[in-house]
Amino acid sequence: MENAEERYSKKILTQLLILAVAVVLVGLWQADFLRAVYAENQITNVGWFINGGIMLLFLAGIYHIVREFNRLSAEEKAISRLLGNLNERASPLDGVAGHTLIARRYEALEDLHRQHAVINHSALAATLVALESSRVSFPKFVHNVLILTGVFGTIVSLSIALLGASDVIRATTEMGGLDMIIHGMSTALSTTMTAIFTYLFFGYFYLRLMDAQTHVVSRIESATSRQLLPRFQIEPERAAEQLSQIVNTAAALVERLDQSQASYAQVAEELRVLFVSYRDEMQRNSEGLTKMTQVLREGFRLNEPEH
Repeated sequence: MENAEERYSKKILTQLLILAVAVVLVGLWQADFLRAVYAENQITNVGWFINGGIMLLFLAGIYHIVREFNRLSAEEKAISRLLGNLNERASPLDGVAGHTLIARRYEALEDLHRQHAVINHSALAATLVALESSRVSFPKFVHNVLILTGVFGTIVSLSIALLGASDVIRATTEMGGLDMIIHGMSTALSTTMTAIFTYLFFGYFYLRLMDAQTHVVSRIESATSRQLLPRFQIEPERAAEQLSQIVNTAAALVERLDQSQASYAQVAEELRVLFVSYRDEMQRNSEGLTKMTQVLREGFRLNEPEH
């Protein structure tokens, strides 16, 4: 079952669809007024071109916004799925698409941990914000330019009206110039209305898109700091403590090796002294046996052995 965190982008997208349907219904209700503003007194096609360009730009921006809302909704589901896997002690990326932001974040942390590198959470967060900013460059362009299209249409339409006014001045009996003035003013009104309406509609959902992006990024950073980093990052104090223990252990081992070498040297010296004593004792015993043999031979008057 989806929770409120997963439905944030979907709720905004639903609002967009409901408001779009409401606008269409209002347009059908006020069809006569819109026809009078946009279709009547159109001597040239300038109004059609300008209003058509505004609507084309508006619809292209709305398409990108809807696509981004769908992507962010998928990102929210992926975040919830990964956190659910961690709570259930299952494989973290089980059921999580590899192209999602949270999957890339997990793989980046895993890769840094595998390389025994220092994990800089601030750098990862800045990279994510930069990546998300690049995804909305076209909607940002539409948001900044849309209101200017109305100003452009107004200027062009007023220029047409001035041309008609000049014709009226030259020939007051000719009605063509007056028709041009009415056409120019009507086109100025229609283009301004189109630009203002589309700007308000698009601007609201562009800001909501920024909110949805911020919501997704904040969820990713919260999950990283509270769930993922403790799995991969070793705290500096703990690392320093472990390093100190390793150094102390190594120093103790070196000291024991020195003691062992000293003991080996002492044993070797004792063995050398023992060997010398044994050799001297054997030499003395040999001399004593030789003398004893000589005395016995002389006592029993034995002949000397022949060599």
